[in-house]
Amino acid sequence: MVPSSSLVRTPGFHPGNSGSNPGGTTKTNSLKSEFFICTNMKLQVVVSNQYNPFLNRAVEQYLTDNQEENTVTLYLWKNQQTVVIGYNQNPYSECNVRLLLDEGGHLMRRGTGGGAGYHDLGNINFSFIADKNLYDVQKQLSVIQDALRTYDLETEISGRNDLTCEGRKFSGNAFAKGQRNDLHHGTILIKTDGEMMQRYLIVDKAKLLKNGVKSVASRVINLSELVPKLTSENIKQPLIASFEKIYGGKAEMLDFDTLINNAEVQAISEHISSHDFLFGRWEQFKTTKKARFPWGGVEISLEIDEANAIIKDVQIASDCLDTESIAQAEKLLKECSTKAVPAFDECNEILRDVVGLVYD
Repeated sequence: MVPSSSLVRTPGFHPGNSGSNPGGTTKTNSLKSEFFICTNMKLQVVVSNQYNPFLNRAVEQYLTDNQEENTVTLYLWKNQQTVVIGYNQNPYSECNVRLLLDEGGHLMRRGTGGGAGYHDLGNINFSFIADKNLYDVQKQLSVIQDALRTYDLETEISGRNDLTCEGRKFSGNAFAKGQRNDLHHGTILIKTDGEMMQRYLIVDKAKLLKNGVKSVASRVINLSELVPKLTSENIKQPLIASFEKIYGGKAEMLDFDTLINNAEVQAISEHISSHDFLFGRWEQFKTTKKARFPWGGVEISLEIDEANAIIKDVQIASDCLDTESIAQAEKLLKECSTKAVPAFDECNEILRDVVGLVYD
């Protein structure tokens, strides 16, 4: 069992500092660049036939940890009635946990940073798992954009990690670094149930005010509103075709049933579905401070030993993409005096803001 106060890392999988420029690429509003094609590159496609979020996430992690060199994989998968939270997020602040579970839904924690989202069978999720030398976020996003042009949809990159159509978000993306391969994954909203999304998700009021909107539903769009014939099923083949087109080769189809019967995949699934991994770190804290900064929202839970004037324990929930700085802040604050500000790298904006919030 992993102690509830520990920062849990699943094997070989480390959320990276993606920021606004993940993978060293440049974000533009239109991805029409020509991309270099590696002649010795291997392409793979995996299409899930399960709606279990833990099996789907376990396959993604297994591929990230074990994929051969010079390989890029496109993985397509769907989850049923699932709230997915970022690696550093507090489930009780992001989701009506009891309602979700009582109604037969699932809570899943990603291995990447970013905010919470809702998955159902009306959307499709994608993962790009690439050798570090072949990882290219701009190229990967161009696969999504090219596939949607099949349905005459023109899309743009917006904000830190979103894809938009007609000014509204239909895809959030997140990123992580593995030992040999890097991961980029996201969701394409096609016909997601907006009422269920609002029923389960708890949206930070500061985020809503910042964006000048009244509800989570008004910030997103289902692409089927624009193209009624588009579904989470008939987008699969265009995605695979665009993947092969942009990467310049024929992809090998991997068998999903073989993957989920792998012992390592089963072990990963068991770990990430455990109570400790999903909830354990968030059930013992007593004091909370919360704020929103340009880099993201933060909720700091503190257990304070008043007699000795120390921060006995700390957990930081955040939708910040820079998970490494969040981990540094947790390590910095734990066991610190409540009467003296600890020394830290003041050039790190996230550390500066977090420490300032605690000692304000």
